[in-house]
Amino acid sequence: MLDRNSLVTNARTSILKGSKSFALASHLFDRETRERVWLLYAWCRRCDDIVDAQDHGGALGAQEGAAERLALVREKTALAFAGRETGDPAFDALGLVARETGLTIEMARAVIDGFALDAAEWQPHTEADLMRYCWHVAGAVGVMMAVVMGVSPDDDDTLDRACDLGLAFQLANIARDIEEDDAADRCYIPLDWLSELDIPPGEQMKPHYRPALTRLVARMCETAEIHECSARIGAARLKGRQRWAILAAAGIYGEIAREVAKRGDHAWDHRTVVTNARKLGFVGKAAWAALRPVPRSSIAKASERRFSRADLIALAARHPA
Repeated sequence: MLDRNSLVTNARTSILKGSKSFALASHLFDRETRERVWLLYAWCRRCDDIVDAQDHGGALGAQEGAAERLALVREKTALAFAGRETGDPAFDALGLVARETGLTIEMARAVIDGFALDAAEWQPHTEADLMRYCWHVAGAVGVMMAVVMGVSPDDDDTLDRACDLGLAFQLANIARDIEEDDAADRCYIPLDWLSELDIPPGEQMKPHYRPALTRLVARMCETAEIHECSARIGAARLKGRQRWAILAAAGIYGEIAREVAKRGDHAWDHRTVVTNARKLGFVGKAAWAALRPVPRSSIAKASERRFSRADLIALAARHPA
């Protein structure tokens, strides 16, 4: 098994390749938190890549054998929590950060269940299904990240807010990547939503459905904003540099959703990105926001949240992956 410094170096390489936005925000943490965040990210990224046959995201590989790849992820994750060598630095990184922070295998299993949904070529039928998926692949990651940052596993409300940030991130990603997902025969828009606007399943990217699709995506981006505002309430309880980093990440990912909504019918003409200059702008804004109380507008918007973490955990229990 690699030593800690080697695992951290490998994890840093992973985040720089897999998520430039989160990599930038992570540098605002103190060194200990930053390294632990990288270690957890490396595991998340590696699980996703194994199940989807990818290399740090990008185009999906051949999907045959997805069940076997998912089983491998479960096996290596269990080994990591048992403190045993896994043969993969990303899983060894998980074992290390779990020992340092108190992450549990139950937390990791909640994330893996999201990969199981993708491996099963699952599509949400309702908004509740969509949010349950977002809980697994991002909300549960937000909870793990909060624990890595020192939030007590018993601090339910702060963990709820951390979950909300993950939900906001995932909704923004889904809104941005609808065309890419369609090319891979995936769709995360609830079938109920498509039905409401008479869009046949699988035809959402056809030009004559673009105005209706734009309305659905605006709805998704609005939901992302609600959860982002809720997350800002939780961020106010973190230590100074942690608060700064989280607010910067919230601003950057929130801008993705805002830009997709703003571009309307042209949202998928080319991939929505936040330029480096704008990212640095959000870092500066976050530094100021970290010194001030949570805006009343954010508190009001957060009150519109329809699904709490407890709701999503209950949904997941009723509909196991």
